[in-house]
Amino acid sequence: MKHERFIAWCLATPWALMPERMAAYAAVLARKYGAPSAGFTHAPDDDAPSAGPRQSRAGGPRAGAIAVIPVHGAIVQRASQIDICEGGTSTQQISAALADAMADDTVAQILLDIDSPGGSVYGVQEIAAEIAQAKKPVVAVANSLAASAAYWIGSAASEFFVTPGGEVGSIGVWMAHQDWSKALDEAGVKTTLVSAGKFKVEGNPYQPLDADAQAFMQSRVDDYYAAFTRGVAKGRKVAVDQVRQSMGQGRVLGADQALAEKMVDGVATFDDVVARMQKSIRAAKPAGASRLARAQREISILG
Repeated sequence: MKHERFIAWCLATPWALMPERMAAYAAVLARKYGAPSAGFTHAPDDDAPSAGPRQSRAGGPRAGAIAVIPVHGAIVQRASQIDICEGGTSTQQISAALADAMADDTVAQILLDIDSPGGSVYGVQEIAAEIAQAKKPVVAVANSLAASAAYWIGSAASEFFVTPGGEVGSIGVWMAHQDWSKALDEAGVKTTLVSAGKFKVEGNPYQPLDADAQAFMQSRVDDYYAAFTRGVAKGRKVAVDQVRQSMGQGRVLGADQALAEKMVDGVATFDDVVARMQKSIRAAKPAGASRLARAQREISILG
């Protein structure tokens, strides 16, 4: 069933996601399909993750337009995984929308409209690199949440804003292990694992997590955390130690505190960010460029 696939996927995936949101997704599935939430006990949010990104334009389909790419809900790598999280955004979709905007001559700048608790670490480092290397300005706004993987993505933008009532942060990575052995014993179920390869069944849920398996899981979390903090440090132009020692240390921060910690470039509404970008686009246009373009179109029509 869907909830079982979700839990199995969760346990096999390193997460840059607010843990309480994972509990909420599991609880939603449990409520929907009448199945136990396998140890995730927090109550779900009322907010349902939105559909994947679509590309729209602030200012209309004309030269100097702003392509808006929504990054809403849980972040996963592939579109096929979105259904498991009951909606969300894939890094593949963000990449495709970014490529479309880069290829569109009418688009001058790109805006990432972020409202996400984070998600899987898979694909996030790669999409952050694409954003950082984009040939057009990419601006991000936490509208109203950019946590964990979503913050990683937003920090790669040339400018990053948060709405006055918004939050950013949750810089960290986690994994989970569930030990079902006692519950199975009480139910009279004995599981025998048959495997090849010394560590093939390491971390399985049918026995307690041993020290070696826990150390390996910790090493994987540490590796992703190192990549996460390096990426944020590069995007925010600060030292890695500053990312690790301040910037919430795994907590989300409100707008004013995030600005004080240099986690964002400013506090502004979505409309304020769009207006700022439009002003920047107008300022970048050469004097008389619109009149020249109009004259060239008229000549082309007459010819």
